Amino acid sequence: MGLSLRVRRRGGSGSKKEIIPVTSCSEEVEITIPSQFQCPISYELMKDPVIIASGITYDRENIEKWFESGYQTCPVTNTVLTSLEQIPNHTIRRMIQGWCGSSLGGGVERIPTPRVPVTSHQVSEICGRLSAATRRGDYAACSEMVRKLKILEKESERNRKCVKENGAGLVLCVCFDAFSENANASLLLEEIVSVLTWMLPIGSEGQSKLTTMSSFNRLVELLRNGDQNAAFVIKELLELNVAHVHALTKINGVEEAFLKSLNRDSTCANSLTSIHHMILTNQETVTRFLDLDLVNTTVEMLVDSENSVCEKALTVLNAICDTKEGREKVRRIELVIPILVKKILKITEKKDLVSVMWKICKSGDGYEVEEALRLGAFKKLVVMLQVGCGEETKEKVTELLKMMNKVMKMNGFVDRSDSSSIEFKHVKKPF
Repeated sequence: MGLSLRVRRRGGSGSKKEIIPVTSCSEEVEITIPSQFQCPISYELMKDPVIIASGITYDRENIEKWFESGYQTCPVTNTVLTSLEQIPNHTIRRMIQGWCGSSLGGGVERIPTPRVPVTSHQVSEICGRLSAATRRGDYAACSEMVRKLKILEKESERNRKCVKENGAGLVLCVCFDAFSENANASLLLEEIVSVLTWMLPIGSEGQSKLTTMSSFNRLVELLRNGDQNAAFVIKELLELNVAHVHALTKINGVEEAFLKSLNRDSTCANSLTSIHHMILTNQETVTRFLDLDLVNTTVEMLVDSENSVCEKALTVLNAICDTKEGREKVRRIELVIPILVKKILKITEKKDLVSVMWKICKSGDGYEVEEALRLGAFKKLVVMLQVGCGEETKEKVTELLKMMNKVMKMNGFVDRSDSSSIEFKHVKKPF
């Protein structure tokens, strides 16, 4: 018995043909779906039939999309509904399942019994029990409630939305803070963080619970142990409020935790974003990161990481180059100029790349300019001007070209790349 595709509906006005899986051992057959089994919106076989206030049955997914679009009417009768509640129509669902398995259904695959979506009342009940367990310090009960929320989230997008809209985020943040000083609560805290990743952004009250000294310390500890969910939550918190950045920089060993995160997972754009926020707000943090060899780690990430990670790494490198000490560290790495030149036309967002090149060439002794010129940077920068870029970036590109032009005149340097094919109409004189 093989699996083949058949047209499952035919008929007159308003009918819609749809291809569905049908098991068959002989000739192809066309199957007509009884009208009472079809959703009035899509004309498809209903998988989760529900009744609304008008008494009409729809497939749950379709009627939910209707309501989410802002309609408060019945699609069939056009009457204004007094309630948007959806009640499972078990009778129709059992009839559909029976029809699928019968000879009339022609071998149409039987629809599974759908899970009933969680209600606001059920979510509130779980949150209430979690809050009570948190106040008691009941680790086991808290773990059970967090697992329930996690299961609900995995069942459907509708459940996820319901959980998020009924205050679970704040309750989880309160629980995290309450157990943040418990050395034996790591598993619970990991579970909470994994659930919070799809509840962000959270309100200011929830943020205040996650950014206490004890909570931040535990988030950093999770990060140090390789938890990328913690990296994401920290990044989101820093982007919500600069005060969180200042609080994070006061935690002992936070720089080491982020470097360990980068060395463990070189694709962690979340950690790079957090590092960038920290560098911009605290000079002492920059020094500590430089002592931990952040520059070398970041440059190595530019070699073979995907473009999105490269762009984040360049953002960090650009911030580092705002300091004299940072520029000196960057210039000492021989790979920097070759990598920057190679990436000029390969990445989408070039602002930070140009800025890094401009800062180290402008503050160097001329070697960086000669090296960039030798590697064909002149031609690539001209192409950048032709394609177009932001005004600030354009000014830096123009200044870089002037530096290179000066070196060419002084040293009789000839760019061996095919410069004759380049149009110079966008380049300011004296090129």
